[in-house]
Amino acid sequence: LKKMVSKLRKLLGWIFVEIFCDCVIEVFERRDTKGLNKRARIGEVKNFTGISSPYKRPDADLTFNTGNDRIDECVDQIVNKLIKLKNI
Repeated sequence: LKKMVSKLRKLLGWIFVEIFCDCVIEVFERRDTKGLNKRARIGEVKNFTGISSPYKRPDADLTFNTGNDRIDECVDQIVNKLIKLKNI
């Protein structure tokens, strides 16, 4: 994945910002309208990331906690990151 991100950065230049939307599993499961997490926990869904399959957290440019962070604060951070990268 790191190699792919590196290639994208070179291809796209300054406009590429990797953003990771983090969420604790309890909040994530509450938002799961299809019930896939519950099905994975009882073994109905195999190789489910974060439950029966390992998950490696990315080393992103920006990370947001979607269970706590307000959307307007996240947008401000994204805009500020782009401004900084563009040297405006």
